[in-house]
Amino acid sequence: MIDLSGTALAVIFVALALGGILKGATGAGVPVIAVPVIAAFYDVRLAVALIAVPNFFTNCWQLWKFRAHHLSTAFTWVFAASGALGAIVGTVLLATLPAEPLMLLVAISVTGYVALRVVVPEFQLQLAVARRIVWPVGLVAGLLQGAAGISAPVSVSFLNALRLPRPAFIATISAFFAAMTVTQIPTLALAGLMTPMILTLGVVAVLPIFAFMPVGAWLAQRMSQHGFDRLVLSFLSVLALKLFYDALV
Repeated sequence: MIDLSGTALAVIFVALALGGILKGATGAGVPVIAVPVIAAFYDVRLAVALIAVPNFFTNCWQLWKFRAHHLSTAFTWVFAASGALGAIVGTVLLATLPAEPLMLLVAISVTGYVALRVVVPEFQLQLAVARRIVWPVGLVAGLLQGAAGISAPVSVSFLNALRLPRPAFIATISAFFAAMTVTQIPTLALAGLMTPMILTLGVVAVLPIFAFMPVGAWLAQRMSQHGFDRLVLSFLSVLALKLFYDALV
């Protein structure tokens, strides 16, 4: 049984609401905020399992909403399929391996990417290069999602390097996230981590996220492309700091 104290519920609600705002603005962000908060009150396995359910619904919604803005159908679905495969492997590792070394490696990588974008602001990954590396990048990101509940350091950094317009960015990342949950949820159930109670709580968690996503979308629509790009870089910077903290403290 899960101790649903008033304080824990209030803090988790705020985390889900903030995640919804970030999700509405950038297409990503719910697990980054919600997983650490839930893990602080319970444990990381419960956090990953619980957030998988709202991830499925919110990303399917954004995938449909931005369906006309895919970067490339082939690119998007190769990225999504590799992420789905990685999520299966990562979920298996979730029950047995510590995530700290992997988190540290990812934190160093994200910090390096953000530093590159600050020092060389015109840096852009060419689509031809991205197509050649999309499979391994998606696989690593999916593995991270399954093992720690957070794939944004790899997946968001990769798409941000392409300097995509906001609609194309959200369409592509939503397809990726949605595909991962399709394999992650049944794998969690087979591992005994997705119980009926956690599934129910995950469905309830959809409500505050959906309620606050329009706030993020409203804010993002008032930004320029440069402003959106800076928002994503800021998001990645905070994420890197959190990963360092989780891995070292």
